[in-house]
Amino acid sequence: MASTFAAYCSQLIHYPELGFALDLSRAPAPAGFAERLAPAMRQALADMAALEKGAIANPDEKRMVGHYWLRAPELAPNAALTAEIQAAVQAIHAFARKVHAGEVRGQAGKFTDLLCIGIGGSALGPQFVADALGTAQDALRVHFIDNTDPDGIDRVFDALGQRLGSTLVLVTSKSGSTPEPRNGQIEAALRWKQAGLSFAAHAVAVTGEGSQLDKVAVADQWLARFPMWDWVGGRTSELGPVGLLPAALQGLDIDGLLAGAKAMDVLTRNPEAAKNPAAQLALAWHHLTEGRGTKAMVVLPYKDRLLLFSRYLQQLVMESLGKEHDLAGRQVFQGLTVYGNKGSTDQHAYVQQLRDGVNNFFAVFIEVLQDRRGPSPEVEPGVTSGDYLQAFLLGSREALSGSGRANLTITIEKIDAHSVGMLIALFERAVGLYANLLSINAYHQPGVEAGKKAASETLKIRAQALAGLAKAPGKWLTTTQLCEQIGLVGSEELVFKVLLHVSSNPGPVKRQEAGDPEKTTFSHS
Repeated sequence: MASTFAAYCSQLIHYPELGFALDLSRAPAPAGFAERLAPAMRQALADMAALEKGAIANPDEKRMVGHYWLRAPELAPNAALTAEIQAAVQAIHAFARKVHAGEVRGQAGKFTDLLCIGIGGSALGPQFVADALGTAQDALRVHFIDNTDPDGIDRVFDALGQRLGSTLVLVTSKSGSTPEPRNGQIEAALRWKQAGLSFAAHAVAVTGEGSQLDKVAVADQWLARFPMWDWVGGRTSELGPVGLLPAALQGLDIDGLLAGAKAMDVLTRNPEAAKNPAAQLALAWHHLTEGRGTKAMVVLPYKDRLLLFSRYLQQLVMESLGKEHDLAGRQVFQGLTVYGNKGSTDQHAYVQQLRDGVNNFFAVFIEVLQDRRGPSPEVEPGVTSGDYLQAFLLGSREALSGSGRANLTITIEKIDAHSVGMLIALFERAVGLYANLLSINAYHQPGVEAGKKAASETLKIRAQALAGLAKAPGKWLTTTQLCEQIGLVGSEELVFKVLLHVSSNPGPVKRQEAGDPEKTTFSHS
């Protein structure tokens, strides 16, 4: 045990004044690894410093990447950007105060609920922070529409019930044309209309200046508009208006979030990699996955309030690092898979495989030292529920280590706005540094754009198929016959799937099952 403790002490990055520590002792790097990567890490840190000064880091879009300025506006590359960021935060505080005081209110009175409509970074970050920091005393109850699933949308409105007249709506979309938030906005507006209420009198936009959404908000005189800047990507937007506005309206400490992120940024700017927790995290990812994503990262927070952290990290890490090509255009197929649940639930779920199954992962434990605000009752002599939770964490850590499964541990003192801000900033910086080590662009998402384009093509084919059926009302056609008639030979599978969906919902398209997709027929009444 003495040698284990010695390793722990020697490989612990500890900042007690911030209530933060990173333990690397259970995932030691191979001999000479740090020295071998030292030049690359120095370059990564230098490039990160240039990024913060306004260097173009997204060459295919010619954009700066400035989410670090959100918590340190004074570091923005020009006074105009500094002023914009500061003005946005002040406006968020002012608007939230007016809502909480009832100076800005719904048609049925003071706002009681907040409905956030967004997708990706416009939902995952706000959801994580809302769940991590929310209490029964929140100023507004928060709800999310984060998909274009009709049933999911219905569930949200079922939860809101008769409170639409006291519900404030945030629609978040940089372009205003992203289908998921646009669809949510259209459906929400219809609900308000059906209730005899004005949607505009309850609506706020978070969007890019001059966007499609911005134009709607201006034309219809929405309550307010807040900015999204092209130099802040969706997955790094939580500490800008995208995340700060809903958090402030919920009644959370957004100044604490910003202060925590700023404090972590100070640590992770350290040019001495050995004392830089983000650099050490990036180096650990590199040696644990051979710099090729050969193992997944399993995030195991032993705290219910951090349940959604792994979902938030999935976008931040996987959208940033999952790239086919490097910056030189070479095909590299990079990435780092992220999944997770929470302790000790995971010990009754998938830890069995982590301990005894295929060794294709490394674990990141997140330990929170404070159990709750106030004392805890004993569940047995001298032991509380929180003691059990820590025992399960330390036991899982020992079990994995004993089976040769690498793991890291992040320890924070407690869950509050400051610590959540630190966690967000730590992983944002680690992702940027790791991408630099791999020579990939962390700040674009060509795969996402390809998916959007494919979805658009699918909708075009859907329209053609429905138009073709409509031209022969009452006639039953197989998918093959229909595709031959409308010139979509080669698209039979896609047309079949589209018609299968359409015929399962109310409308004029009907289906006769034949037990065989090739013989199943469709008709337009």
